[in-house]
Amino acid sequence: MYKLWASIKKDGLILIRDKVGLALMFLMPIVLAIIIASVQNSTYELVNDKKVPLLLLNRDTGEASRELITSMEKGGVFALKKVPANASVDIIKKRMEDKEALLGMVIPSNYTQDVLAKAEHVSGEALKTIAIADSSSDAAKIKASAITLYYHPVLQKSFRQGIDGALNSVLQVVQSKYIVRALYSSINNEPEIPQSLEQQILTNETPVNQIPVSKDHTLPVPNATQHNIPAWTLFAMFFIVISLGSSLVREKTSGSFLRLKTMPTSLSISILSKQVTYVLITMLQAAVIFNLGRWLFPVIGLPALNIPSDKLGLLLVTFLCGWCATSFAICIGTFANTQEQSNGIGAISIVLFAAIGGLLVPAFAMPASFQGIMRISPLYWCLEAFYGLFLEGGGLRDIFQSLVPILIIIILLQLAAWLGMKKKGLI
Repeated sequence: MYKLWASIKKDGLILIRDKVGLALMFLMPIVLAIIIASVQNSTYELVNDKKVPLLLLNRDTGEASRELITSMEKGGVFALKKVPANASVDIIKKRMEDKEALLGMVIPSNYTQDVLAKAEHVSGEALKTIAIADSSSDAAKIKASAITLYYHPVLQKSFRQGIDGALNSVLQVVQSKYIVRALYSSINNEPEIPQSLEQQILTNETPVNQIPVSKDHTLPVPNATQHNIPAWTLFAMFFIVISLGSSLVREKTSGSFLRLKTMPTSLSISILSKQVTYVLITMLQAAVIFNLGRWLFPVIGLPALNIPSDKLGLLLVTFLCGWCATSFAICIGTFANTQEQSNGIGAISIVLFAAIGGLLVPAFAMPASFQGIMRISPLYWCLEAFYGLFLEGGGLRDIFQSLVPILIIIILLQLAAWLGMKKKGLI
């Protein structure tokens, strides 16, 4: 036990002197978590809370265009900035280039006329089927004049599709109003439909039941913090490969392992001490980053991290993830011949594992060809275990199927490191 404690103390002193390694293990993930969580939180707010600025040029003077504008204002999606009716499209483009708004819309001058014509046509066709309307009515398909929508090139395709969906919903509501009015007028021979009846027909009162699928039967509200803190904690854990891998390479090249053979100790104690030291470091990383998410994020305007109710499960998952990261670092340090190899291979492999493991792109968004490949990444299984606790509200029993692959990966990495050391004559 004394030999192990002395070896742990030695590894701790080496780690404290490695300022670059400490910065990569603690400072880098903290900065990444804050920056990326802030960016993603702004995106969530833009989609859910904030209105999208839109420059509106209305060349129509009829009632339909006024109802369209009213519906857009009430919809809560767009913040309309009206442009004078006699303005040109070039003015809208120029103001969009100046980033005054990322969207611009032009309502044509004959919009109301075409909407009324289409409503009359649709109502006539509907009534013809029940022999109320004149069967000799023109069956030619009538289209309302197109609304022109200008996009700034910086808007991504997925965001544009969301905007199109919101705008099409508003256009459909306006068109439906006039069709209902035309049908009512034709059937009842009355010029106007009562407003209460119109609202009753057009208002969607179908209830939507929200049923939670979380393990603890609550309705979790996803936010940027819950997604990013576990992900970048794992990234920090695995980046100990820079420090631990380099330490192993230095001891190999300096002959430290060979000198251990002449002393009343063994290499296994040295390897065990490194594992104990760096597993403790990874757990310290997790504690620091989790506490930052819990206490610092609300201060800087970000959602607070909700710690899982299963504290024992969180502790076990953190320990296994830290042990997996340590095993990976030891494996890299065993096979690397220089510090440059250890640092380069270690860093690149971690980024690749993060990319295919769901840290950079969500696992469900991966192409079908990657659905199998991503399961070879240790970060995938570690992230699944963390998400089972943080996002799904699960307990230790619920994430057991993710812990088994982590244990298998640890065993394989430990075995590979042992075989590599034996091949190199270190043991």
